[in-house]
Amino acid sequence: MLLIYSHKNSPRFIYIADFIFKNLCGFEISYTENVEEFNLYQGAKLSYNESPFQQEINITPHTLLYEKGIKPQNISLSTWNSIPVLFKNKNPQIPFDIFAASFFLVSRYEEYLPHIADVYNRFEADSSIAFQNNFLHLPVVNLWADELKKVILTKYPELKNKENTYRYISTIDIDNAWAFKHKGFMRTVGAFARSLVKADFTDVKERVNTLLGKMQDPYDNYDLLLSLQKVYKLEMIYFFLLGNYGVNDKNISANNFSFQALIKHVGDYAETGIHPSFGSNENLQQVKIEISRLSHITHKNITKSRQHFLKLHLPATYKNLISCGIQEDYTMGYASQIGFRAGVCSPFKWYDLDVEQVTPLIVYPFCVMDATLNFYMKLNPQEAIDKCEEIISQIKKVNGLCITLWHNETIGNWRSWKGWQHVYKEVVKFAVN
Repeated sequence: MLLIYSHKNSPRFIYIADFIFKNLCGFEISYTENVEEFNLYQGAKLSYNESPFQQEINITPHTLLYEKGIKPQNISLSTWNSIPVLFKNKNPQIPFDIFAASFFLVSRYEEYLPHIADVYNRFEADSSIAFQNNFLHLPVVNLWADELKKVILTKYPELKNKENTYRYISTIDIDNAWAFKHKGFMRTVGAFARSLVKADFTDVKERVNTLLGKMQDPYDNYDLLLSLQKVYKLEMIYFFLLGNYGVNDKNISANNFSFQALIKHVGDYAETGIHPSFGSNENLQQVKIEISRLSHITHKNITKSRQHFLKLHLPATYKNLISCGIQEDYTMGYASQIGFRAGVCSPFKWYDLDVEQVTPLIVYPFCVMDATLNFYMKLNPQEAIDKCEEIISQIKKVNGLCITLWHNETIGNWRSWKGWQHVYKEVVKFAVN
C-alpha cells in the first residue's frame, strides 16, 4: 500500500491521484491529511507538500488542485527525462507538479478558457498547449506516470503493482451508410439533376450502375470490415448517425428498412453506439430522440457515443450525454491533428469543472482519424501509414489503449479515398501486433 499525504485532499487532487496511481501505475493507495500518521507509517509513502517530512518521495504542489473555478494559468514548461512537462518547479526528485499537469490536460481545463474556435465552433488543436509546444504526438500523462512508477519502485521495491496491457479498438463512424442506394426518390432525383447540371457524367454512370446492381455501392464495405474483424479478432465499435436530414447530416433515414437491417446485422458481430448528429449539438431532446431510434432498432440499451463532426463543447455536451444515460464517449480527439487531445491514451472518468465533481461518464480518447490524415494533413496513403505507426508505437510503449477512427466510405478506394483501404488494413495489422 502506498500512503499519500496532502494537507488538503481536494476533489481535484483525489481525482487525478486516483487516476495516476490506480489506473496508470497499478498501485493500491490510501490518503491522509494527518502529518503524524504519515510520519509513523513504515511502508511506501509520498508527500504532496512544499518539502518532504522525512526521506519519502516528495512532489511540490502548484495551487491548481486547491483552487475552485476556472482562470488563466501561468504554466511554465520544462523536460523531465526528455519528456515535456508542465508546472515545473525546483524539486530535486520530480521537477514538476505531475498532479497539476495531468489534471490540466485530462480535465481539458484549457477548453474552458477563452479561445478562438474553428468554423464548426470546435476547440482547435492549434489552440492547445500540447500542439503549441510540440508534444501533441506524445501521451505525456502516461509517460509521466511510467517515470513516477520507476521512481517509486526504485525506492520501495517491495511495493506491488498491477501492470496494464496494450489494447486496440477499431471504431467506425457511419455518417452515410450508402453513397447511392436507399436515398429515397426525391434525393435520388435531386442528385441526378445536380450531376447533370455540373456535367458530371461519371457520377451519373456510377449512380445508375449501382442502382441497377451492376456496381457495388462505394460505401458498402461492411463485409470487408467484418472479415477483417474476424481475421484479426478485432474489438470494434460502429457509431451510427440517426439524426434528421440536414446540411451536415446527410444520412439515410432511420425509418429505412435496409438501414435498420444493416444496423442489426453489424450489431450481431460488434458493439454499436450513437453518433449524435450535427443538428443535435447542445439539443438535449434531439439527442434523446436519436438514442431512442438506435435503441428501438437494436433492442439494446445504448451506452456508447461519439459526436458527429467531433462537435464537443465542454461541459454542455457531456452533461447532455450523461442525462441521456450514455456511459462511454469516444469523441476525445481533434479533427485537424492526430495525437492525444487529453495528453493520455487511457480511458478516464470525466471531471466536471463546473461542479468540481467526478462524473460516471468514461472518456475514451482516440489517437488518429482518417479524414485528419487525408484532408487536413494532406498525406498520401504511405505517409498516412507511417504517421499512424508512429502514434501507435507511442501507445504500445506505455501499454495504453489505442483507438482509431475510420469511416465506412474511406475504405472503398473511391474518388478521394483511392488507396486508403490499404491504409486501414496496414494500420489494423500494425495495431494488433
